[in-house]
Amino acid sequence: MGLITPERMRVVDKNAIALGVTELQMMESAGNALATLALETHPARILVLCGKGNNGGDGMVAARHLQQGVQTDVCYLDSGVRSRSCEHQLAALKHCRVGLHPFSSRDVLPSLEVLFAHADVIIDALLGIGAHGILAEPLTSIVAMANASGARIIAADVPTPGMRADQCCAFHRPKVAGSTVVDIGIPVDAECVVGPGELTLIPHRDPKSHKGVGGEVLVIGGGPYQGAPYLAGLGALRAGADIVRIASPVFEPIPDLIYEPLEGRCIGEEHIERLITLAERADVVVCGNGLGTESHTVVMAVAPYCKKAVFDAEALRHPLPVADKETVYTPHGGEFERMTGLKLPGDTIGKAHVARGVGCAGTILLKGHVDIITDNTRVRFNRTGHPAMSVGGTGDVLAGVTAAILFHVPAFEAACIAAYVTGRAGERVAAERGEGMLASDLVDRIPAELFRNEGA
Repeated sequence: MGLITPERMRVVDKNAIALGVTELQMMESAGNALATLALETHPARILVLCGKGNNGGDGMVAARHLQQGVQTDVCYLDSGVRSRSCEHQLAALKHCRVGLHPFSSRDVLPSLEVLFAHADVIIDALLGIGAHGILAEPLTSIVAMANASGARIIAADVPTPGMRADQCCAFHRPKVAGSTVVDIGIPVDAECVVGPGELTLIPHRDPKSHKGVGGEVLVIGGGPYQGAPYLAGLGALRAGADIVRIASPVFEPIPDLIYEPLEGRCIGEEHIERLITLAERADVVVCGNGLGTESHTVVMAVAPYCKKAVFDAEALRHPLPVADKETVYTPHGGEFERMTGLKLPGDTIGKAHVARGVGCAGTILLKGHVDIITDNTRVRFNRTGHPAMSVGGTGDVLAGVTAAILFHVPAFEAACIAAYVTGRAGERVAAERGEGMLASDLVDRIPAELFRNEGA
């Protein structure tokens, strides 16, 4: 409900495509709605301004739907590469009864002035939510010509920067206040269920980047259960962390991980000063994996010194630790009840209501058959995964993956992405090994799911 950011709308669009609604189907619905809105004032002439992206494709669909009822002209940018869907719509439009007027520079704009002067309605489909940076020629002059006309201007989704808009036709949800919202057939699950669209939120790494730009993760754990912190550390590395340190009483000979030895059989108060120093150095801290029941006072003491943190397993006790900025808690059902004192109902929606109402200062990733992610306001559901992931250690991998992603994006988004990606990796492993899955099998499957470019 309410306003949606362009970034979130791109996520929803991609999720809808993964759910089976094609880009062309959504474009057809959007363009048809634009045409209907444009005809409301019974214009004699309509001018459609189209860019090279999908917003331009929306405008071309509108022009195709307008061809029989009103004189329609289309001015379209004819320089650079058009999106595949926009190219598809232009090919269809060339067989319609509309005037087509390509422009690529200011030189041809004087010949188009008569179209602006005679238009009763102008549809602005130049840039849409893809707009960024400073507007350049010839778009600057096109915007000025539209603003100087006496036409009613309808923006497709959002106005082009600098363009006046008498009405915004928002697709699915409004991006600016006061928009007229039209349904374009996006499934509700595209918003509520985590999907491949969430992967678009992860920033691309600069080809010139240096060591450290992927972040440094510290894992505090081990003692009673020696493998858990190392599974978390490997999960963080495979999810893009550059450096991972393991602060633990137990050493595992894994050369990719930096071991920070702690004396004794378990983590105790004598380690607090050193752990605080390590936590202040790290970008994200993972705490609780294999920790056992004797170290909660240490967790509480170190937590305020963490810039960002993921608390898992034995760190999930009352009172809850809170990191300095952003915190993710990753309980399963039993751990949730232990850390909150609240009983979870049997149904997914009921669990979501309880989890959302906890009111803790952070994001909860409640693991289960359907994962529930909430930050006390928003709720998302993750359906990826496989029953074979009930094997011990998969939650540790998830905690490490969450930490690596948390370095780049806010806690809620990091939890959503991590749950989706780890579940997908589990599905891939289960397809090969069935019930014989090991938690370590997940680790090498994480990059293919997290860093893939396709949307399926």
